[in-house]
Amino acid sequence: MLARSKSRRFALALALLPALATAGEPVESVADISAHDAAGLEFFRGPMDFLKARQLFERETFGGNGRTCLTCHSRETGTVAPADARKRYARNRKDPLFLADGSDDGAGHGTQRMLEDATFLVRIPLPDNVRLANDPSARSVVVRRGAPSTLNTPALDPVLMHDGRQPDLVAQARGAIFDHAQVRREPKRRDLELIAAYQHTPQFFSSLTTFKYAYFGTTPKLPKPRTASEIRGHRFFLDVPLEGDFKSGLCANCHSGPMLNETNEFAPFPPFARGGRFQSVGVSEMNVAGNPVYDFVFTNPDGTTTTVSSPDPGRALITGSTDFESVNAFKIPSLWGVSRTAPYFHDNSAKSLEEVMQQYARFFAVLGLTLTEQDQKDLVAYMKLMQ
Repeated sequence: MLARSKSRRFALALALLPALATAGEPVESVADISAHDAAGLEFFRGPMDFLKARQLFERETFGGNGRTCLTCHSRETGTVAPADARKRYARNRKDPLFLADGSDDGAGHGTQRMLEDATFLVRIPLPDNVRLANDPSARSVVVRRGAPSTLNTPALDPVLMHDGRQPDLVAQARGAIFDHAQVRREPKRRDLELIAAYQHTPQFFSSLTTFKYAYFGTTPKLPKPRTASEIRGHRFFLDVPLEGDFKSGLCANCHSGPMLNETNEFAPFPPFARGGRFQSVGVSEMNVAGNPVYDFVFTNPDGTTTTVSSPDPGRALITGSTDFESVNAFKIPSLWGVSRTAPYFHDNSAKSLEEVMQQYARFFAVLGLTLTEQDQKDLVAYMKLMQ
């Protein structure tokens, strides 16, 4: 057991040394990293495993349609943006990105949706108590979703996918391979473990801040604002009760905790409690992306039914519930590295941070709060500091 632990740490050291040296972290500290054997890197059993893991993530197709993990999760952003899609289309119209669920019809024909929104057609099974009003026999529905960014998430977030449907990275890797790559060869358990382990290595962190949190337990702190705009934007993220104009602490209602991806207890509307991970901010309700709308009929525990009209009810398709944290609710994303992970929201309807703020202005207006143009500029200025 001791030899195995040393082997794992040695393999981890090989993977981490270049990044730590570049970041100025003491190189000798790498040998002391042992607390994260249970966090994903325990799958590295020897120094060659890192190279195998990289090959599996970046090049392995499992005999499928040519897609790899890297096809949809770029090195720069951890996702794929419309600008990326357009560059790839100009370079190669047969790029695997545009096959299958990356095409307009889900069968490999048409590229407009990918070029404009970079969304995939994702088939989600319907819970037993949910049916489609116009097709009661259907047991699944196809929705349009962007690829969740792999920056920071794999190593630091136990909630995976926009709707939280995957319990861990191994399950997520298997699901992605079968759902998107049209594989003809079953990945081995060891392959999936190495793909999971690879996503804990330095290139999957947005900054030294998140890297140190993952491997040394150094809890991230809100960045210090310097300009007048950043100072004004900073107050929205203070973990404080809402008072006065309700702007101090407003964003912290849902972006609290070390990764800025959990609710706090200060929101004035129920049922918020510290640690919530799924909320709606009106993206499906307002449907700026113009995605097809379905009528979902939920049968409640008491036998009554509730019809939800939505292009994508999110978490509700996992829980089968129509409660506040399910209907049209999606995972609260971490804000660390947010300036690098465009586009935003589950449907990629915001292509920039400025468009994110426009959505929040619409959402808060429904709640009776005004997010001015200056507020929006200040928020963007401060969020760019969250590296």
